[in-house]
Amino acid sequence: VIRAYWSGYTERCGYCIQKCMNLFGQGAQPIACVAKFFFGLNAIDLLRKKRHASKSKEGLRKAIAAMKDAAANSEWNFMNKLRLLEAEQQSITHQRHFLAIDLYDASIQSAKKSGFIHEQGLACEKAGLYFKNKDSNNEKALEYFKQALECYEEWGSKMKVDFIKKEIDSLNVSGS
Repeated sequence: VIRAYWSGYTERCGYCIQKCMNLFGQGAQPIACVAKFFFGLNAIDLLRKKRHASKSKEGLRKAIAAMKDAAANSEWNFMNKLRLLEAEQQSITHQRHFLAIDLYDASIQSAKKSGFIHEQGLACEKAGLYFKNKDSNNEKALEYFKQALECYEEWGSKMKVDFIKKEIDSLNVSGS
């Protein structure tokens, strides 16, 4: 599940998540909660691609509900995940721009506080993509992408570093 998501294989990720849900059930054990988080992220990716809309909306709703329950029991482990899913939900509904930004920032800070450098990088990456694609604010996108780059370099993910470098190169910003 995790490898498929981080590698950008949306359909494979969805397939693997269904297998995990069948294996772990709908329980609240940490591995099931993490699978539900990636299920939510994957649902958002599918919504952006205009695929499986009704199923993806329901999947996102369930993932957010699961993260709310998980964060109530273990804030340090799940609050950043909840805030990221909420930010992404706001980004696709186009309703409350400032709320989306606040949620991205809350996810970044929560992941940083918990020491989840890869999830901090993911939240920075998603915020950068939000500013690049939705807000057309390349300067702000660059700020978030640079933070993501630092996180992914510290995490040691060459694949994600290369992806972020391509995103930075695609921006038309002086000084990038």
